[in-house]
Amino acid sequence: MEPKKIISGRGAQERVHNRFSSNHHELRDDFLNYLQKEDEPIQNYKTTFIETFPKTIINKVSSPDVGMLYSLNPYQGCEHGCLYCYARNSHEYWGYGAGIDFESKILIKRNAPELLEKKLKSKHWKAYPIALSGNTDCYQPAEKKLKITRELLKVFLKYKHPVGIITKNALILRDVDLLSKLAEDNLVSIFLSITSLQEQTRRILEPRTASIKKRLETLEKLNQLGIPTNVMMAPIIPSVNSHEILDLSKEVSNRGAKSIGYTIVRLNGAIGQIFVKWLEHTLPDRKDKILNQIMECHNGNLNDSEFGRRMKGSGKIADQIHQMFRIARQKYFGKKNNIFLNCDLHDSHKDGQLKLF
Repeated sequence: MEPKKIISGRGAQERVHNRFSSNHHELRDDFLNYLQKEDEPIQNYKTTFIETFPKTIINKVSSPDVGMLYSLNPYQGCEHGCLYCYARNSHEYWGYGAGIDFESKILIKRNAPELLEKKLKSKHWKAYPIALSGNTDCYQPAEKKLKITRELLKVFLKYKHPVGIITKNALILRDVDLLSKLAEDNLVSIFLSITSLQEQTRRILEPRTASIKKRLETLEKLNQLGIPTNVMMAPIIPSVNSHEILDLSKEVSNRGAKSIGYTIVRLNGAIGQIFVKWLEHTLPDRKDKILNQIMECHNGNLNDSEFGRRMKGSGKIADQIHQMFRIARQKYFGKKNNIFLNCDLHDSHKDGQLKLF
């Protein structure tokens, strides 16, 4: 079976109805083909940016599975377009769809640095690592121009507050001046997302992210500068990247990664529909095999919402993946230590300078 024509530069291949909206319209494939000239690739949907004005910026995370207590998201929606992204569903709360809308309608929070500073100055705030970002990538393409994440890092540095960063974009190297200063006081750790060593897999799975070569170079550079960096191979998708666990673990360990983590893909909410459509366009010959193996990891479903089980899966395939990571960690990360950030410096810097009395 030949792959269908895809919407170039986008992960999702359709707009998806917002389940919270009573009205919706469908952009059908035949309409896209009507707009398309012969032998001309289907045009990308133009990205638009929408300003929002939140009153608070730090979110308390209630899930016991994600390893963070607080997160901060300067952007909602993400132009990276990663097919599997669990954050797609959150776009529906803003009135948009989880498909192409998630990748092309980006909500920005210019006042995030001011809100963060207000919170860190509060006498009631007790320092605890805050994750940038728990939902969408804080170094997505818009950051190159808007620099909201860079301003946030300045606030973290000013108040000597610990911060964790999750990203798959080499743009983070722009801010090594701030990251190096944070690292001097053990106030920062980076979680770099690398899901595959195959560029072809990256192109279809994460269409607007940094190349694999760039990400590996970024990992190496950060560690050379003394900025502690971990790798997340997330998610593992059976028959897509599950065969790369040992090779990828060896590569990132050689480039200085302190640890490696993973999750198994789960297609919750609207993501299931988006993922199936993507398989029809990109990997039609493996569609049934991939979906069946994902379901084997989640008790016969594409999704599992049970805390403690949903991220790691269950069953034989999930157990095999777990064992491969156990071997990889023993072989390539056995003598490396986890990163624990410093929460003790913040109280003395709440006024932006060291208190003398």
